[in-house]
Amino acid sequence: MTAKLLILDDDHDILLMLKSVFAGEDYELLLESDSEGALKRVISDRPNVAIMDISLPQKSGIEVLKEAKKIDPGLAVIMATGYKTTQNAIEAMKHGAFDYVTKPFDMTKLKGAVKKALECNLLSRKVRYTRERPQVEEDLTEDLMIGSSPEMIEIWKMVGTVADSDATVLIQGESGTGKELLARAVYNNSKRKNRPFLAVNCAALPEALLESELFGHEKGAFTDAHSRRIGKFEQCNGGTIFLDEIGEMSQANQGKFLRVLENQEFERVGGNETIKVDVRVIAATNKSLITNVKEKTFRMDLYYRLRVVNFFLPPLRDRAEDIPLLVELFVKKFSKKYGKNIKAVAPETLAMLTSHPWEGNIRELKNVINSATVFCRGDILVPGDFESFLTAKAGFKEVDLEAAGDDYYEVFWSMLEPVFDGICQKNKGAIYESVNMGLEKALIHMAMEKSNNNQVFAAKLLGISRNTLRDRLERYRIGAAD
Repeated sequence: MTAKLLILDDDHDILLMLKSVFAGEDYELLLESDSEGALKRVISDRPNVAIMDISLPQKSGIEVLKEAKKIDPGLAVIMATGYKTTQNAIEAMKHGAFDYVTKPFDMTKLKGAVKKALECNLLSRKVRYTRERPQVEEDLTEDLMIGSSPEMIEIWKMVGTVADSDATVLIQGESGTGKELLARAVYNNSKRKNRPFLAVNCAALPEALLESELFGHEKGAFTDAHSRRIGKFEQCNGGTIFLDEIGEMSQANQGKFLRVLENQEFERVGGNETIKVDVRVIAATNKSLITNVKEKTFRMDLYYRLRVVNFFLPPLRDRAEDIPLLVELFVKKFSKKYGKNIKAVAPETLAMLTSHPWEGNIRELKNVINSATVFCRGDILVPGDFESFLTAKAGFKEVDLEAAGDDYYEVFWSMLEPVFDGICQKNKGAIYESVNMGLEKALIHMAMEKSNNNQVFAAKLLGISRNTLRDRLERYRIGAAD
């Protein structure tokens, strides 16, 4: 029996082109230019595979997809679009599309996708099944990730496929690639999206405080534990928790965390009551966990338990075609924020930004656009608006703390060199005192924030006595000294 291929597109030129492409293949072609005609074809002809355009005049391709899957759940649908938006890919896969392709078509890949879709359809007709997917319309926000490179399209397809499951997710990628934003994309498209989403940075907290942060503690469990504290897993019951920099978690906490993953239960620090929860875990790391496993700093059983679904976010330098989209997004965002009327980015500016290595990835690009927008004097961003920022970044790389030694000379040189002239002009004759005071104040303030204002943990983190810490808190007027 000849397989039936339905093609839905309101552009007659594309219909004719695809007709000629598949004419030599062993398919019965069903060509339609309107939504209702295509749905009637699904009812009457029961096609095996369908290629549907997302942008249609009467109904959107997503709506046609949903109705077609109700009629025939086994229909393998390939969604096509000329608009490379994140949410289209997620929605298509979420509502049961077999694949998602972008225009202009790569005919070799399209033929391959149709062949795989047909194999899937023939298998599904042997093993009949129905599975309705929730019909959720998601509002886009400026915080959602964007990207239309082939690598990112595959990620959006994967998000749409796994979001509704409760599977544990591991996101790997360099710093600044948007791991938390990807975690939120999974959460926002999941059935838990109306439940809590909490993020915890495992690298920012000392071991004892991280345990309390995740699992809570009972009154009197340690000094300054004046009352019971509910941990993030308890707060997040029914929702999703995002654990960033999971590779920094101590092995003691790894064991307790593994128990939560396996049994969804734990005890608060200093407590005996076993607490049951229902929490989906999304973890992220900028390290190679498999290397950590080999070095015996990360548990192998936890690694395999985490990577049920494994995302790898490519660095920005490997998807340069996404840079214009990101630039447009950030320019609009910061123009609105600062009340500017920036209408465009000059072509030579875009070329310069596209060729830049962006070692800090999307985070660096965002910060550079932010700064350039502030100092832009016209309504078009020109290369001169970026010169000082890109020059300052050009020789700056994320510092390898192990290679930097114990005095952090390279770290502070990198920080001070771009602003040193300005410090000299502002603090003539008092540079040493001003910089030292600023550094000490920043260290004290940061340690208190990372320790949730717990003076015992902050003092241990800094390696100073609690009396010294109190003295500095009072001197710099940071919070309220106990």
